[in-house]
Amino acid sequence: MIDIGIIEDGSVEGVFSSHSIEHLYAHEVPLAFAEFLRVLNDDGVVILTCPDLKSVCELVAQDRLTDTAYESGMGPIAPLDILYGHRASIQQGHLFMAHKCGFTEKVLSATLQDAGFMNNATMSRGAPYFDLWAAASKTQLSDEELREIVEKHFPLEN
Repeated sequence: MIDIGIIEDGSVEGVFSSHSIEHLYAHEVPLAFAEFLRVLNDDGVVILTCPDLKSVCELVAQDRLTDTAYESGMGPIAPLDILYGHRASIQQGHLFMAHKCGFTEKVLSATLQDAGFMNNATMSRGAPYFDLWAAASKTQLSDEELREIVEKHFPLEN
């Protein structure tokens, strides 16, 4: 993500990043966002999702660090796994599964803005999802245009 030079400037309409930015060190996130911005065409948008540290830390504050937060296809997931990476995968030698940074909704929005995205919309889903969603545009969008992107790409509850 921090060097996608193989992709031509302004050549893609969208970037979808699902649970990947937390695997970067904090100082690498602006580099990745700069790459996302570089490869987007003028109408391009980024949709990303990552763990929500604020909702996870609510469980930690309740002294539930190793309690099951939710069940996944890989088995039970505890706040410890969400914070630092899936322990079972890491134990099997998949060190790339370690989490090296994290975000709250406020920090994710500010990081996107600081990277040069013209506007962004974010959403936090607490328990049982513990995730953040963001949509960010390369050029300025109207509130209606941004809302349409959110409705199309975010997992909105009915």
